[in-house]
Amino acid sequence: MSLSEIRSGTRLFIDSNIFIYHFTGASDECTELLYRCEHEELAGYTSTSVIAEVTHRLMMLEAVSKKLVRPPNLVKKLTKKPQIIKNLTEYFIQVQKIPDMGVSVVPLTWEMISLSHPLRLEYGLMVNDSLVLSCMKTEGIHAVASADKAFRRVRNIELFEPGDLEI
Repeated sequence: MSLSEIRSGTRLFIDSNIFIYHFTGASDECTELLYRCEHEELAGYTSTSVIAEVTHRLMMLEAVSKKLVRPPNLVKKLTKKPQIIKNLTEYFIQVQKIPDMGVSVVPLTWEMISLSHPLRLEYGLMVNDSLVLSCMKTEGIHAVASADKAFRRVRNIELFEPGDLEI
């Protein structure tokens, strides 16, 4: 289902790519979803692990957009040039806006990490995706906003995807 089909009042987990597409201007639907959370039409949730992923990805995108490094191997290149990292700040300004968007940030617990392993085995998910799912289960959330097609394999959740991406 598309992001626009999310019913008012829905408790919704928001995956990292929704934030990335919003902050980079790649999806008006993602921006509208976060607007709905900010105005309390939806109860948006995310996790500290998602925030860490968003922070990392936005840092990489900032370094590339400023032409400070070029793909591939961005992490390796930046690790060798800490002075570049010291001059990257815009990505964190964006990340700091997330709690102000009406999105509750759920701390990652050892219980969630433990629960994520059987979910990886059952659904063939990567670690970050299984952490999303374990956080959802722990918090009693049954809907997720994500462009990640891996969630299509998961039973007993509603997946809402942006439909305006040109990939």
